[in-house]
Amino acid sequence: MLKGQVSDDARREIDQSQAGPLEVRRELGNVSQACRIMGYSRDSFYRFKQLYAQHGKEGLREVSRRKPIPKNRVDPEVEAAVVQLASEYPAYGQKRASNELRKRGLFVSPSGVRSVWLRHNLETFKKRLTALEKLLAENETMVLTEAQLQALERAKQQRESEGQLETHHPGYLGAQDTYYVGTIKGIGRIYQQTFIDTYTRVAMVKLYDRKNALTAADLLNDRVIPWFEEQEVPLLRILTDRGTEYCGSLQHHEYQLYLAIEEIDHTKTKARSPQTNGMCERFHRTMSEEFYQVAFRKTLYISLEQLQADLDEWLVYYNRERAHSGRYCDGRTPMQTFRDTKHLAHQKQLERQFEQQQQQQQIEANPVPVIHSPLSANSSVSD
Repeated sequence: MLKGQVSDDARREIDQSQAGPLEVRRELGNVSQACRIMGYSRDSFYRFKQLYAQHGKEGLREVSRRKPIPKNRVDPEVEAAVVQLASEYPAYGQKRASNELRKRGLFVSPSGVRSVWLRHNLETFKKRLTALEKLLAENETMVLTEAQLQALERAKQQRESEGQLETHHPGYLGAQDTYYVGTIKGIGRIYQQTFIDTYTRVAMVKLYDRKNALTAADLLNDRVIPWFEEQEVPLLRILTDRGTEYCGSLQHHEYQLYLAIEEIDHTKTKARSPQTNGMCERFHRTMSEEFYQVAFRKTLYISLEQLQADLDEWLVYYNRERAHSGRYCDGRTPMQTFRDTKHLAHQKQLERQFEQQQQQQQIEANPVPVIHSPLSANSSVSD
């Protein structure tokens, strides 16, 4: 072996050892070259060498200069109360938590609250929520307070705004978006309204020459709702961005009015976050690569209906023949996934009907008492 080279066996020993510069120097026989390879100065090398001679490899361990000062910490009972408050009110910040503890007779500053949270890995809302979910998993009979329920709902909305969709069965959540196809001479601008069932990835698409609330509602009325009714599966919720075709006043906005008539909940994505509706964005990319780029090379379209006919033919292939790698598809086609999981929607529907019947029976069994006026209808008031 040439001078200045390190053997493979020696490199493995160096990687596993904390005395790297010393091992390299022993292998090469040259201090300067060993320091250059390991990235240390000669002063550091001789300091390491002295520590190694005095304490062995234990002396070369990196020791943090930060040492806790227990006498500056709060009392154990106060620390336990701060940790418990993090589970009771996960959404509280350090200042609000300090004020809440002050109401209970425990005086701890906001910085003191944060210090306790840092020691218990609770310094952020996400970490406090994770601790609450872990506590809930360990104790299934735990009754959540209103503040805890609000924190869990807030976290759910945040996950949805970041693209982490919560979907449990077909029809639970649909995603809708507008896609600008392009401009064709003789036709003009072409816009595409897209709907995807987030559980099964079944897609429905319709082309328009404009982008407004009426076209967004037309896709639902013409294709989406009739198809779900045919499958006997209700559509419960729709996720859209904050475009003007989807958001507006209920009294004057066709899309909002249609959702209200069909009793469909509307969830909007986080502002300036297109990745929130990433399922539609990914589908648009697939359409661009597998349909539009191929179709525009082969055919000269002269009408919107001609393009829509070819698009419908490709959608049959996408929904019924093309294997999908979605979360619940597992290599099945979207339509096959819908057929295999339709029973989940029916089961949830029966559970909701049963809960409504139970609530109605409770209302009938415990009617609201009628409070009569002390003055009867026949009584007269004298001066």
